[in-house]
Amino acid sequence: MRWRGERESSNIEDRRGLSVGRVAAGGGLGTLVIMVLALLFGVNPSRLLEQVPSEQPPATTSSRPQNAEEEELKHFVAVVLGKTEDVWSDVFRKNGRQYREPTLVLFTDQVRSACGIAGAAVGPFYCPGDEKVYIDLAFYEELRRQFNAPGDFAQAYVVAHEVGHHVQKLLGITDRVDAMSARMNGAEANQLSVRLELQADFFAGVFARYVQNQNLLESGDIEEALRAASAVGDDQIQRRTTGTVVPDSFTHGTSEQRLRWFKKGYETGDIRQGDTFNATNL
Repeated sequence: MRWRGERESSNIEDRRGLSVGRVAAGGGLGTLVIMVLALLFGVNPSRLLEQVPSEQPPATTSSRPQNAEEEELKHFVAVVLGKTEDVWSDVFRKNGRQYREPTLVLFTDQVRSACGIAGAAVGPFYCPGDEKVYIDLAFYEELRRQFNAPGDFAQAYVVAHEVGHHVQKLLGITDRVDAMSARMNGAEANQLSVRLELQADFFAGVFARYVQNQNLLESGDIEEALRAASAVGDDQIQRRTTGTVVPDSFTHGTSEQRLRWFKKGYETGDIRQGDTFNATNL
């Protein structure tokens, strides 16, 4: 992606180097489950953090040093966020709406959000309670090493997917899904979550189409994003971590589904084509 010299978003909140204290490990979540969730984009942190204590421990300095590579990533994600602002401001304006820009929070190891305290193991996430995207930039090394999904546009896909959840929040989709999920059993709620996540992948594809129209994509960029989307399919993650695939437990969709909806967003560039909730074939 040709990003150098492009506008950086000012909606960056840099909390790197600060910690909010020990993250509670309650709720029966073992290390394996935490790591599985770490591999999923867009996880709802409020579902993970039901056991987080209400009292707020004092902030302390983190032991992980920042480096030149992380500073480069900071500038990169600021440009990507700026591009999402351009894209969604334009899309909303064309549909008679006004886009409200989210904030992207950079953190080290753990962070406090309106959804609770989250450790880096949660992975990048969007919190609808404060309309902020959270990311520990060290995740990108995991994306390259554990997911085998290197490349700057794979990294851009992560941000675009989370901003896709913000778009859902602004359109009222998130609130409707939450209300419906509260009346469902676990398996039904998981299926609804899959449709929510696939729509965020579709929105990430719409973002990619707009970036291409600005002649900012380079050869191989879309393949990088597709590789990242495929690597974080529920079936791939379950097969890699447990050796068993349990479709009823899927919350984000299979690799094939995530690829399909990202590609549909990229190929159409039309948000009206992204109704995953009424789609008969995901």
